[in-house]
Order: sequence, then C-alpha cells, then structure tokens
Amino acid sequence: MTQLHGFDFFPAGGSSVAIEPRQPQGQFPEHDHDFFEIVIVEHGTGTHIFNGQPYTLSGGSVCFVRDHDRHLYEHTDNLCLINVLYRSPDGFSFLSGLEKLLPQEQDGCYPSHWRISQTILQQVRALTSQLARQDQNSELQGVANRELLFMQLLLLLRQGSLADDVTGSDGRLNQLLSWLEAHFAEEICWDHLASHFSLSLRTLHRQLKQRTGLTPQRFLNRLRLGKAHHLLRHSEQSVTDIAFQCGFGDSNHFSTLFKREFSWSPRDVRQGRDSTLQ
Repeated sequence: MTQLHGFDFFPAGGSSVAIEPRQPQGQFPEHDHDFFEIVIVEHGTGTHIFNGQPYTLSGGSVCFVRDHDRHLYEHTDNLCLINVLYRSPDGFSFLSGLEKLLPQEQDGCYPSHWRISQTILQQVRALTSQLARQDQNSELQGVANRELLFMQLLLLLRQGSLADDVTGSDGRLNQLLSWLEAHFAEEICWDHLASHFSLSLRTLHRQLKQRTGLTPQRFLNRLRLGKAHHLLRHSEQSVTDIAFQCGFGDSNHFSTLFKREFSWSPRDVRQGRDSTLQ
C-alpha cells in the first residue's frame, strides 16, 4: 500500500494547510498518508473504499480522512474533488481545539462521510479558492489568514452537514441520496420515493443529474453494481446471491449490466482477472 507524504503537498514555510484539487480524480489505488484530509466532491460519481467499506460519492459528498485511514477511489465518472490537506488537528500555530469541529469516533464508529447542499458547496468553493491563493504566503499574517479560513471552512461544513440541513429541495435530495445508500437493494419506485422526500419527480431528476451527471436509474444501477463489485472481491458469496443481495432480480441481467459497466464479467472479477486499479 502506498503512503503519501506531506512534504510532497505542503508549501514551504511550515504551512499547516494546503489545497489539492483533482479535476477530475481518476481511479487511485489504496493508500494512506502522514497528514489529514477533507475530501469535498464538486460533481461526478465514484466509489470511495474507506477502511475497507464502499461509499458512493456524488456532488456535495464530504469525507474526513485521518492520518491512519486507508482509502482508494474506483469506478470514477468525471469525479471532481477539492482536497483540503492539514498536518493534524493540533498542528496549527494560532488555533486550538479544532478536533471539536471534526467527526468524533464513538464506540468504534467514525462518521467519516457527510453531505452538504449545493448552496453550502458554493460557499466552500469560495473559501477553498481563498485558501489556495494564500498557499505561498509564508509571512506570519499569511499563516494566520490561512488558519482562520480553515476554521471558517470547518464551521461551514458542520453547518451544512445532513443532520443540520434538511430544509429545501437540496437538503431533501441529500436525505434521499443517503437513504439510497442504505436501501439500494430494495425495489425502487421513483414516483413514490420523490413523494416520500417531498420532491417533485422533475426536481429529483434535474437535481440528481446536476449532482452526478447521471439519471436516477443510471445512478441507482451504478450504486448497486459498485456494491456488487466490492462483494465479488471481498466475500465468498456466489454471483447469484450477490446479484439478489444488491437488488437485481435476475442474475443474467445483472451479469449483462455488470460487464457493460466494468468491461469485465462478475466471474472475471471474482477470479481477479479484472484490471480496475491498474
């Protein structure tokens, strides 16, 4: 497994924060780093394997990565990221207590993935642009400005997390996307789902297409197939059982969609013949 090092990313002068855009982020093998990272998804889709667990990324996804977490990206489709790197929660010159604004592990559970609204995402873009412009300023005032902007970013992300932002169609779409992540294998009726989350079907289609570049059904298929791909690699279940577990009622149809999506059959992946991360 590759380890990324801070000296390759942080500007000279002891800066505690750096901005690393990925426009787009391609597939990237499993790695960790000796620094911390906040991953902010601008748009597109992809699968984020985080400490061995798959998460589906789309516009507005936010992930908090610690220095001992391992992660990788696969099945990316125009996945555009803003990576905010920082040396550690206590590695700042003018700030202390930042860990209180970060996700807290409880009973072995680390809430690493959040969603924010498009309105909050626009404000995040503005803050990270300011941070990027200050990267080369090693004077005391520049260091202080960067740290102040970083704290503003953490406050904004916390404000915009799904738990705090459930009003408006944008927040309700975030709720719907989180629901799909947990219930992707169930039979989905888009009319009923839109109504359940107080969205019109037209708004659901439009906003989800803006976030992901995909239609709702295409996004759902991508979500199901990504989960199936992970199970084929990391479980002993049969291809048929995995197909049913991931929401496909017909294993032949599943195999057809899977090969169309990944250019390899489920059995190829099970036998390790795919070249997804090469």
